[in-house]
Amino acid sequence: MARIVVKFGGTSVADPSRIENAADKVLAEWKRGNQVVVVVSAMAGITNQLVDYCQQIDPGCDACEYDAVVASGEQITSGLMALALQKRGLKSRSFMGWQVPIICNEQHGRSRIDNIPPEKLLSEIENDIIPVIAGFQGISKSGRVSTLGRGGSDTTAVAVAAALKAHRCDIYTDVDGVYTTDPRMVSSAKKLDRVSYEEMLEMAALGAKVLHPRSVELAMAWNVQVQVLSSFETKIGSDLPGTIIVGEDNIVEKQIVNGVTYTRNESKITLLSVSDMPGVAAAIFAPLGGAGINVDVIVQNVSPDGKTTDMTFTVPKSDAIKAKTLLEKLDFLADTEIRIVNNIAKISIIGIGMSSHTSVAKTMFTTLAENKINIQAITTSEIKVSVLIDEKFTELAVRALHSAFGLDQEEAS
Repeated sequence: MARIVVKFGGTSVADPSRIENAADKVLAEWKRGNQVVVVVSAMAGITNQLVDYCQQIDPGCDACEYDAVVASGEQITSGLMALALQKRGLKSRSFMGWQVPIICNEQHGRSRIDNIPPEKLLSEIENDIIPVIAGFQGISKSGRVSTLGRGGSDTTAVAVAAALKAHRCDIYTDVDGVYTTDPRMVSSAKKLDRVSYEEMLEMAALGAKVLHPRSVELAMAWNVQVQVLSSFETKIGSDLPGTIIVGEDNIVEKQIVNGVTYTRNESKITLLSVSDMPGVAAAIFAPLGGAGINVDVIVQNVSPDGKTTDMTFTVPKSDAIKAKTLLEKLDFLADTEIRIVNNIAKISIIGIGMSSHTSVAKTMFTTLAENKINIQAITTSEIKVSVLIDEKFTELAVRALHSAFGLDQEEAS
């Protein structure tokens, strides 16, 4: 008997018929003798509607009340799913985050999970009851409903799987696995059977929207085996039809490059003639971090005179104006010109085999040059190389790199 956490995303529970379909998959797992715990998102579009309601009342609304409103979408889905399971003769009950409890910190709107005491859920499981947990939400230590940020139901599912020491966490979504790149852009993209935590974390952070990065971080920290699979196919998770995300030690054949990702929602900010002295970078990025603005691809030019330098970095496009406003408040940047370029794309190649191959960067840069694509900035890690380019070349760059690294699916003869 295996203990499995299954999570259904918004498109998988978008209406009552899809909830019935998801319940059939839970029933099929239960019939195989597995213990099943369910985590659900809100129905597709509901959270956006609830956010819009809050903004209509007050665009700068109280974060605690905002969470109380937007968490209600998952409450509806969890109740409907429990009803669908009961209809199939199973014992089931819904759980809100505060009932589990999923204990979070006080950062409303993007809380982090501190603890999930497993006793209540384990008691239900031992009594053959299938818990259906509202994803995306928990309870703060001060007793208020708190939400985990968009994509937070993935995080809920992995955290619950870790707390219950589950054998596997199946993430049902509208795609059948993780691909070498976006199959909507590159028709020859291949589905990957296995991906390492490290690769998936980079993919998630660099544009692949299959899993939320925080869920991958949790899976890696607690060694939770995660499977991404489609809720619209007939096979269930125990057939292992999707992409398994595991530790690097479980990857037998390490590909040099396993994926090409992209994101178009980047803005490039350049600070001209910044004082080149210790502590300046910290003084620039501290207020941005304090405001929750994610900074990436930091490049600082060499300072010929040792007095001033130019500094370039990227932020999400939605945070560009906010970032500029914060920087303009810094006295030591009073005479510094701040430039923003919005039409930027970040293209990344990712693979755990890259660390032992020296020709990866050469192949990437040569391929972009052959396609007359100019590189504006570069950042690297042990398993990825990212470049900033003009947004209009995004599709050309992804297609060219996907082919250059041999990731195209071979056509059937």
